[in-house]
Amino acid sequence: MRSQDYDRLYLSPPHLGRHELNYVHKAVEDNWVAPAGPNLAGFEADICAAVGVPYCVALSSGTAAIHLGLILLGVGPGDEVLCPSFTFVATANPVVYLGATPVFIDSEPDTWNLCPERLREAIVDRLAKGKKPKALILVHLYGMPAKLPEVLAVAQEFDIPILEDAAEALGSEWQQQPLGGFGRVGVFSFNGNKILTTSGGGALVTYDRVLAEKARFLATQAKDDAPYYQHSQLGYNYRLSNILAGIGRGQMELLPERVKRRREIFAWYCEHLAALPGIAVAPAPEPAGSRSNRWLTTILINPADPNTDGALARALTPETLRLHLETRNIESRPLWKPLHLQPLFADAPRYGGDVCADLFARGLCLPSGTAMGEGELRRVKEALTEALG
Repeated sequence: MRSQDYDRLYLSPPHLGRHELNYVHKAVEDNWVAPAGPNLAGFEADICAAVGVPYCVALSSGTAAIHLGLILLGVGPGDEVLCPSFTFVATANPVVYLGATPVFIDSEPDTWNLCPERLREAIVDRLAKGKKPKALILVHLYGMPAKLPEVLAVAQEFDIPILEDAAEALGSEWQQQPLGGFGRVGVFSFNGNKILTTSGGGALVTYDRVLAEKARFLATQAKDDAPYYQHSQLGYNYRLSNILAGIGRGQMELLPERVKRRREIFAWYCEHLAALPGIAVAPAPEPAGSRSNRWLTTILINPADPNTDGALARALTPETLRLHLETRNIESRPLWKPLHLQPLFADAPRYGGDVCADLFARGLCLPSGTAMGEGELRRVKEALTEALG
C-alpha cells in the first residue's frame, strides 16, 4: 500500500473534548478576548486544584514559564544552572536568555531523567571551581517521574532551588502527589502536542504567593501601580489570552480520562510489540511510588536481541524505522537529541553524556494520541512488523 492510501497518523495531535467551545463562546459573547477575564482565573484555579499547589499564573508558553521561573529564582548574567542534557531545547534556552550558562547532566538509564550521581558530581566540581549553581531544572521526560527522593536530597544538601519542568508530565504522580509541586517553582506546557492543550500556552505554579504575584507582574509588561503606564522594571508580554484559557478549562475537565487513555496505549504497545525482534518498549517499569502519564510511548532498538537476524541488526536504526513508518503515512520522531550534542551548546559544561547519547541513538517515539483506536494502533504494529520482518 502507498502512504497516500492511509489517513495521516500523527505522533500526538490535539484532542478536543466536549466543553471547550462553551468556554470559548462565552468569552466571545462577553467580549473577554484579551489576556484577562474569567476563563483565565478559572483555568488557573483548575490547574491549582489538579496539581495541589495554591498559586498559578497562566502564560503564553511553557518556555515563558521557565524564563519567568528562573528570574524568580534570581538567575542572571554569569550564573550557572544545572540542567539535564536529555530534554527539549526549550528547557535550556531561557537560561541563555538571562545571560547564564547551562551545566548539562547525563541521564540515568531507569527513567531516562537526570542522574542523581552525576548531579552530585557536577555540584561538587562546580563548587571546587568557585561556582555554586544558582538553580536546578528538573525535567520529567515523556511524563516519567524522575528519581525524586535522590534528586531532592542532593538539591537540599547543597541548598540549590529547583525549577520543576513538568511540561510533559501533567497528570503524572509520585507518592500520589501530582508532579509540578516538588520545586520552588513548577512549570507546565499546553502546546498542541501535550496531553492537554490550549493551542499554545503554559503555566507557572508555586507555593509562594509573593513569587506568584511577581510572575504575574512581570508577565504583564511589569506595569507599575499607577493610573498611567509607568515601568520601573523590564517586563514581558507573557500572559495567556482569555479565549485560549477557555480551551484549557474544557481540557482540564478531561485530564483523568486523557491520562487513562495514554496509559492504555502504552500498555497496548507493551503487549503487542513484545514479540517483535530487535525493539523493546521503554522505559517500561515505573519507579516505586511513581505513576507516569505516558505522554509518549517510546521504543529502543536492541541489535543484541538474539531473535534479531544479523543483517537486520546491522541495518536497524531509528531512522530506518521512521522512514518505513512514513511510507505508511505514520508520524514518528527520534528521542530528544541531547543538548550537550547540540551546536548551540557546544561549549557548555557537561557531566557524563554517554547514557543519553545512547538513548538518542537507539530510540523512537511512536504515535500516542488519545484519540487513537484499535485499528490505528494495529497500523503501527503492522508497519513495524514489516520493517522488522
